[in-house]
This record gives sequence, structure tokens and C-alpha cells, in this order.
Amino acid sequence: MKLNPSKIVDCTIRDGGLVNNWDFSVEFVQDLYKGLNEAGIEYMEIGYKNSPKLLKGAEAAGPWRFLDDDFLRTVIPQKGTTKLSALVDIGRVAEEDILPREESMLDLIRVACYIKDVDKALQLVQTFHDRGYETTINIMALSNVMENELLEAFELINESVVDVVYIVDSYGSLDYKDMLYLVDKFKTNLPNKRLGVHTHNNMQMAFSNTLVAAEHGVELLDASVYGMGRAAGNCPTELLVTHLKNTKYTLRPVLEMIDKHMIALREKEEWGYIIPYMITGSLDEHPRSAMALRASDDKDNSVDFYDKLTTPEVSFDSSKGNK
Repeated sequence: MKLNPSKIVDCTIRDGGLVNNWDFSVEFVQDLYKGLNEAGIEYMEIGYKNSPKLLKGAEAAGPWRFLDDDFLRTVIPQKGTTKLSALVDIGRVAEEDILPREESMLDLIRVACYIKDVDKALQLVQTFHDRGYETTINIMALSNVMENELLEAFELINESVVDVVYIVDSYGSLDYKDMLYLVDKFKTNLPNKRLGVHTHNNMQMAFSNTLVAAEHGVELLDASVYGMGRAAGNCPTELLVTHLKNTKYTLRPVLEMIDKHMIALREKEEWGYIIPYMITGSLDEHPRSAMALRASDDKDNSVDFYDKLTTPEVSFDSSKGNK
């Protein structure tokens, strides 16, 4: 029987870091890498490769926010078969901070961008490609992209060296019909590119949307252990491991990671399907307002939150003056 061509990219450290400001211990990351390697996961996204000099407040974030190759060598002195990935953002990475691949711990560098910056993203992709890395372009917030913008981006991508193009459901607002439409659109317009998918769980559809993508030829599947990721979180790695057919994945090492680290972490930090995140997903909005609500004293006042987001009038306190 033919093996499943899908490959899992575990984003627990990178996307999960958006939950706890990348405050993962070295032991946590080492145990995660060991577990993913034993489970047969193909890629572990171990953080961002952005440059601290280009971001304010860099000193407050954990080391996985600004990966250093010397540091990584101490964390993972012996790599297994699981490759290491990092994500970069447009305008937040200095090219001189990226070593040639043969000198780096990283195998894959992924470039995240909004549709207006696809040209800049592909310039970075070219640089990373020239230095020997596997590359992807991850176009964020696709649910808010006009079709003419997407078609223009496809023309640029077709002419580029990028290896994989990602379908990204940034706001967790897509359903299976949306995913089918996008996969078909990407496959039709990018016939020579491999595809990836990154989903969020605002509407409880991250897992199902990932499966829909996989069943229709999308190769790289983003996920995170116990679903840990920004706001509503991501497709859970353990669900893909146990559900994808004709793979060589092993579930037990992932369960060991959950038992040892993730249960306690989930009691300390919040992520996953929660009503305010469902509301922003249903409205096709970034979850930042819901994240702010969950950090406030009114965190469980979903009705008021919904009313504010769906009321077109702008209200203000006139007692404070309107000068």
C-alpha cells in the first residue's frame, strides 16, 4: 500500500509561543524534539528566526522568538530524522543573521507575509534558497484577500524558487467548502508548487479543514501538540498522528509529551476553543480583540463582546469631553 505523502510540521514552540511569550524551558523543547522524532514527525518549527534588533521589546521574549544557531546546538546537540524549521516575518529579519544551511541547525525557513508583501517575501525566499534552505511562503489572512490580488500573487510565485506555498486560515473562519475552493485555486494556478496548510481552531474546524486539504493533495500539514497556538490554537498534532492513514507515525511519544508537560501548561496558560474566539472566527476577524477580552476582568462576558463587535455605531464616553 502506498504511503501517505503528507508531512507534519509541528508548530508547538513557534505558534504556541504566542500564548506564553515563548517562555519554554530547554527541557520542554528537548523533550518535544525527542517525542516528535520518536513519533516520526517530519518537521519541528522550533521558533522564529527574526532579528531582535528589528523588534521592540525583544528582551522580554523567550529565546525561541529570536533563534540563535549556537544556542540551538546546545539545545539539540544531536539531531534525529526530524528536521528543524523556523518562521520569519517581512521586515523583522536581517539577512546577515541567516547562516548558510551547512552551518545552521535549521533545514526549512518559512516566510510569512500578507498579500501586499508577496514580492518582498519572495525576495527573502530567494535569499534563503540561495543559502541552501528549503523554503515556503505563508500568505496570511487568506479569507480577507481579493481574488485579483491572489491571482497577481500567483504569477509572482510561479516565477519564484519557493518550494511550498501555504494556505493559511489565520482567523479560523474557513469551513471545508472554503478549504476545497482554496486548494483547487492554488493547485490550478500553481501547478508546479507543493502546498501546505495552516489552520486555527476558532470554529472547531482546524482538524477537519486540515484533513480536507490533505485528502486533496496538500502535503505539509501544520499542527501543534495539544493544539497549543495563538488564541483558539491549531490543529492538534496528536489527532493527525493517530488519524492519517498509511503513515509511519507513532502516537505514544506525543502522548508522553502531553502527560509530562502540556496538561500542566494548559492549566497555567489559555488556548483553544473559547466563545470569544469563536465569535471573532465567525466574523472573520483577527482574534486580538478576543485575546484582550480574555485578559480583562470581563473575560466571560461574551454577549457584550458580541454586541460591541456587531454594532456599527461607535460609542464613546461624552463625559470625558470631545475636544
